[in-house]
This record gives sequence, C-alpha cells and structure tokens, in this order.
Amino acid sequence: MRSIRTYLRSVDTGVLFMFFSALISALNGAIAKVLSEDVSALEIVFFRNLFGLMMILYTLKHTPTVLKGGKPHLLLLRGFLGFSAMILFFYTITAIPLGVAITLNKTSPLFVSILAFFLLKEKLSLLGIFALIMGFSGVIFITQPSEFALSYEHFLGILGGFFAAAAYTTIKKIKHLYDARVIVLSFMSMGTFVPLLLFILTPFVGENIPTYLNFMFVDFHFPTELKVWALLVLMSLISTLSQWLLTKAYSVSKAGIIGVVSYTNIPFALGFGMMLGDAMLNIYAIIGVLLIVSGGLLVKKG
Repeated sequence: MRSIRTYLRSVDTGVLFMFFSALISALNGAIAKVLSEDVSALEIVFFRNLFGLMMILYTLKHTPTVLKGGKPHLLLLRGFLGFSAMILFFYTITAIPLGVAITLNKTSPLFVSILAFFLLKEKLSLLGIFALIMGFSGVIFITQPSEFALSYEHFLGILGGFFAAAAYTTIKKIKHLYDARVIVLSFMSMGTFVPLLLFILTPFVGENIPTYLNFMFVDFHFPTELKVWALLVLMSLISTLSQWLLTKAYSVSKAGIIGVVSYTNIPFALGFGMMLGDAMLNIYAIIGVLLIVSGGLLVKKG
C-alpha cells in the first residue's frame, strides 16, 4: 500500500489530471452518441453547458476565486473557440464513428505548432515539419478522400481540432490571471447562450439556411423521456469534471507532457465506439490514427 502511495506521489499531478480527463472525455463522447438518437448536437451542447454552468457558479459562490483577473477579451475568446470546437465535435460524433471523430479532434497539437509559428513567431525545426507532414498524412489515411474530395463531416472534425488548438493556446495566456473554474465558466457560458440565440433565430431564418449549416439551426424540442434527462445530467457532470481536469492539467504541468497523455482518449474512444456498434477500423484508418498520434507526439519535440 505504501509503495502505491509513493508511486502516485512521484507521478506528475498534471499527468494524472489529463489521464482522467481523457477517460472521461471519451465516455462523454459515447454518451453524446447515444443521446444523438433523440436530440440534436446543438441541443446536446446547450444542455451540457447549461447544467455545467450552474455547477461552476455554485462552486464559485461556495469558494470564491482569489486571482485578480484581467484580459477579459482573451477569456471571451477562449469561450468562443471552446464552443466552436465543441459543436463541431458533437456533430461529427453523430455523423462518423466515435473513435474517428475523436482522432480528428486530436489534430489540435499539429495546429498549435502552426499557430505558434505564424502568430507567435516560434521556430519550427525539421523534426517539427516532419511531424506535421506525418500527422496530416494520417488525416488523409483516416478520411480516405475519394478523388481528393474530403467529406464534409471529416472536414468539420478537422476544423474542430483547429478551434480546440486555438482554445488551448489561450489557457496558457490567462492561467495566471483566472481560476481554472472561471476559465471553464467562460466556455460554459458561451456554450449556453450561443445555442440559445440560435434556437431563437431558427424560426426566422427558416429555409434560408444553407444545407451545410443545418446542424447549427434546429428547432428546440424539450426532452420528455427520463432516459434522455438522465444521460444529459450525467454528461454534464462528467464533462464539466473533464474540462476542469484538462484546464488544471495545462495549468500545473508542461503542455508537451500533457499533450502526450491526452492521446489516451483515442483508445478509450475506440473501445466505447465498438461497444456502441461502430465497425472496426480498416487498415487505412488504423494507419491514419497511428500517424496522427505519432505526428502529435513528435511535433511537441520539434
């Protein structure tokens, strides 16, 4: 028993935070896939964040933050980017296998390197360039585009990875100014009020909505089944916990180490997906997953 305690103390706290965040994140995706049979992706995002918002507000009332704050524009930006990543992620979960959706979302470290190069003027080594080529080659394998035409659902999955990368970048900019709960609160608030606005606008825009944006404009239906409410509450509880763990992980440990551990949610997601009836990945998709993971790990060293 003592050796177990000693081992746990020796493990980086951020690594433990990220490991459990990855497991819970994969479970969260599985619940969302089950819920998609009864409610739309936008409704899932709305209820997930509404319940989470109430929980975060309660914790802040019970234990107020002591950090000074500042740079509210970055806090709002983090919220918007987080919401954008979330709606795209949940939509792709409803349209493609769970493991594939999560793998495409894990292209975010590749985009972090690209954003850092162009926006922060960080250098990109030859190893980093090789890692980017490897990672995006994996995208080609996993999406298997016909005649170089990428499917819309796979494109949205990759775009979600880009928004997630941008959101993670802002955490490092404001972690010393805001409590982790406040950072999550910005994300939850945006994920509650933007869907609410879209629900209100939907009856007015009607048939003028482009087909490719249908998932963003849906009629709101209040759930009536107990099973749906139970899953919504459960998803809100565990996803809020996952977001808090992720934010804490990036706040207390090096981003490179945390990013490596975050890839554990891919095998978790593949397992949950097969339990829900997703077909086994073919050889090309498996190669794609391995290339994306390898590229994501190498880019952190480059």
